[in-house]
Amino acid sequence: MRLDAEGLKNTGAWLEKGYALPQYDRDAMIKETTKNPVWLHLGAGNIFRAFQANAAQKMLNEGKSKTGIIVADGFDFEIVQKMYRPHDNYSILVTLKSSGSIEKTVIGSIAESCMMDSSSEKEFGRMKEIFRAPSLQMVTFTITEKGYSLVDGKGVTLAAVEKDLNEGLQQPASYIGRLTALLYERYLAGAYPLALVSMDNCSHNGEKLHGAVKAYVDAWTAKGFVEKGLRNMHWQSGKVSYPWTMIDKITPRPDAGVEAMLQKDQIEGLDPIITSHKTYVAPFVNSEESEYLVIEDDFPNGRPHLEDAGFMFTDRETVNKVERMKVCTCLNPLHTALAVLGCLLGYTKISEEMKDEDLVHLIKKIGYVEGLPVVTDPKILNPKEFIDTVINVRVPNPFMPDTPQRIATDTSTEAVHPLW
Repeated sequence: MRLDAEGLKNTGAWLEKGYALPQYDRDAMIKETTKNPVWLHLGAGNIFRAFQANAAQKMLNEGKSKTGIIVADGFDFEIVQKMYRPHDNYSILVTLKSSGSIEKTVIGSIAESCMMDSSSEKEFGRMKEIFRAPSLQMVTFTITEKGYSLVDGKGVTLAAVEKDLNEGLQQPASYIGRLTALLYERYLAGAYPLALVSMDNCSHNGEKLHGAVKAYVDAWTAKGFVEKGLRNMHWQSGKVSYPWTMIDKITPRPDAGVEAMLQKDQIEGLDPIITSHKTYVAPFVNSEESEYLVIEDDFPNGRPHLEDAGFMFTDRETVNKVERMKVCTCLNPLHTALAVLGCLLGYTKISEEMKDEDLVHLIKKIGYVEGLPVVTDPKILNPKEFIDTVINVRVPNPFMPDTPQRIATDTSTEAVHPLW
């Protein structure tokens, strides 16, 4: 069994091993997506394949969409070169449930994988084509909170950013510089509306993305590198939006135990790779079953009906309340307490800590006794039910290969630790 278009023609073998397969005409989906792209995602990592790509597959399976996703990576091109394209953009999602059962799904909703490489005329030319398409409704992001920063840890402007701000958009080297150059292509093609949707796990993520793009638009406008209309398109016309979102789904790096399980199914070519950027990536992703994505409903060019795939659309104030609920009371304090104490007590799996009565008592007190009385109730999610799921389903899941060391490390480097 091979994870590529040819190997998946043998559907009987895959079904016999318990894999859920795409239930749509993938060739027709690819053709339609290439012709009329609707959804471009930047950031080809594990969370994307486990969450956004799976949501797109649900829509396709149910006949609620004719197009899939185009994914592009702007940081680590080897992910595309060595993992996506050799597998014809297929991947395997292994959902690890707290009950001990697993779900194995072949994800085929990714129509095309691209590299946001401004030094390659072919690769960046294709990105320009996508951004010029009137049909494009949204560009979503999972590039980590650091991806939006224009300065280093000391507050000094990054060299690539400094170069791009001063030299313009002919061959930008920085991530947001390349993005802004592509946005200018869309402006020149017809100033078509678009939603730029950060789905990274950081507070006010839309504001961070907006601020980063604004720095380039303002600088390039002042220097005459772009027409003044670009600034109007982004800041006054309402044609470009920067919705806020709250995302929550634990997707650890590919686990050796999951790899061994898939190898027993006689799937070829499952070996993970470590890229030159130290990215650990495999043809499969493993994740928990729980997932939340709350999005400010501001899409000037329309959007797919992703509420049918479990996404929650609301107003900005509610998104902010959900974020505060999660970060301040219902998840992060519990998770961080387990992470730090787990390191001190010698635990190597978060789930093992839930066998310690003292630790369970501690996080229940943090959540129910200290948290709930002061929680910001967003109404769209019930805080007590959220904590119930954290304590009874998510954290005790023995099949989730998540470690207190990973979380504690992220806690020390991020204001809000990422959960992927």
